Amino acid sequence: MGAFWIWWIAAAALIGAELLTGTFYLLAVGSAAAIGGLAAWLGVGPAWQFVIAGVLGVGLTIAAHRWRLARATPAPDPGLDIGQAVQVKTWNADGSARVAYRGSTWNAELESPAVSRTAPLYICATRGSVLVLSDRRPG
Repeated sequence: MGAFWIWWIAAAALIGAELLTGTFYLLAVGSAAAIGGLAAWLGVGPAWQFVIAGVLGVGLTIAAHRWRLARATPAPDPGLDIGQAVQVKTWNADGSARVAYRGSTWNAELESPAVSRTAPLYICATRGSVLVLSDRRPG
């Protein structure tokens, strides 16, 4: 069996595996292997086949990574809760609170120990399902 067949079988296996992952990285490496097979078919020596496939594999993988980053979804919206006022129901001994917001009771904590507990409190961030409160309305 010619060396080009080994390259093309490897390329087919990599591109077939790409169908299971959907990341385009194996497609890039599989394409490089296919071009390494083309070089073998054209009579290029084995060392140069590996150089061609290696350089193209790295280059196409970098191109696939940049393409993926360019089409990545933007960071999530900070949410509609930021800046909303809350009413403190109870303060816990550890400094956390239970607050009334959107018809339910939520766990909350202060943004910093310097935040006044007597001033109106606003949501400045969320940590999971815990509301982070500040005495200044976020801009």
